[in-house]
Amino acid sequence: MNVLVIGSSGAIGNAIARQMYKAFPQATVYAVSRQAQENDDGQANLKSVQLDTTDEQAIADWLAECKQHDMQFHHVVCTTGILHDGEVQPEKRLEDITPEALQHYFAINTVLPMLWIKQLVGFFPSEHSTLTVLSARVGSIEDNGLGGWYGYRASKAALNMLVKTAAVEYKRRAKHTSLICYHPGTVDSQLSEPFQRNVKPEKLFTPEFTAQQLVAIIQQRKVDHSPYFLDWDNKPIPW
Repeated sequence: MNVLVIGSSGAIGNAIARQMYKAFPQATVYAVSRQAQENDDGQANLKSVQLDTTDEQAIADWLAECKQHDMQFHHVVCTTGILHDGEVQPEKRLEDITPEALQHYFAINTVLPMLWIKQLVGFFPSEHSTLTVLSARVGSIEDNGLGGWYGYRASKAALNMLVKTAAVEYKRRAKHTSLICYHPGTVDSQLSEPFQRNVKPEKLFTPEFTAQQLVAIIQQRKVDHSPYFLDWDNKPIPW
């Protein structure tokens, strides 16, 4: 049994990789990130893979190596995404929108996860498996009553649509695989740090907590109603 966690150098990705290792002790967990990571815990079945996760050719080359060893993945989680960085900040009004910021949001939040969904379609076993991407409640079109955060909202909404569309094809080509868009809640991480002021303490989750919630969800959800858009409490979010 193999598990793949993409973006494992981030707080959530790292926590998910370690929780997967605990939840599936018989599995080998491949933790993929752009920076090399050390396994300080001596966990032999938690393997760090250094890979440019934004380079589709690098992704394809690594998966080709996996294919040579007849590898399949029972569970895949793609945790890559940005809300802010040195190039972008969430927009508060229309005047804040720039083409460059929108392109940056979409490149990381939408295109990158979709490249993995594309490349991985032939890597799932003929038994129950899951492919999860980190989405966000603000990516819900129906739930958008506050406005703002144009680039982030739109890029997550686009990701949701791509997953929903890919699920149609996965039902033919990887029919045992459930696709999940997961809202982890507000997690105490670098991504959310500037926006934590108005978050109630009981709603500010540790990376370990949201990782535990996700692992519980992927163990419960079956392919019958795939794709899913769920929050950390396993409650559906309107698309």
